[in-house]
Amino acid sequence: MASGLTYLRKTSSAEATKQLASTLAPFLHEGDVVVLNGDLGAGKTQFVQGVAAALGVTSPVTSPTFNILLTYDEGRIPLHHLDLYRLDDASELEDIDYYALIDGDSDGATFVEWAEKFPDELPCDYLEITIAVDAAGQRIVRAHSCGARARQLLFVWASDSRSRLSKTAGSAR
Repeated sequence: MASGLTYLRKTSSAEATKQLASTLAPFLHEGDVVVLNGDLGAGKTQFVQGVAAALGVTSPVTSPTFNILLTYDEGRIPLHHLDLYRLDDASELEDIDYYALIDGDSDGATFVEWAEKFPDELPCDYLEITIAVDAAGQRIVRAHSCGARARQLLFVWASDSRSRLSKTAGSAR
């Protein structure tokens, strides 16, 4: 985790996690990639649900664990939601159009769960969201930018007072 901005926020419920995610949606552009890390049940899909609702997606947003890829076209921009949990080898990424979605030329925003399984296949520019659950059941949402566009995206998102993100001490300026 080299240079980049890093911000944190704690959320106390699924609804608070969705609310935080909804504040990211207005700043998303076509080609943006958001990587979601966290244990099973940490709230990765809830985060995507919050973004989707704020983008105007009206259909139910579910985990793509068994489908691998779900696309929602009815919002302001298309939302592509990938879950790489069930993939065993990086060669399988080609079969699901992973590279077409993360190369920056996608027609929408792409959210990827479990991308850490294939660290060598991450794009050059992405916003990384890591969700951890503490002993009290609160979610600690950590946002880190990797690349110029992700840095710009995180900066404007964190500048929105509704996000209530706090800059970490080690975050690059």
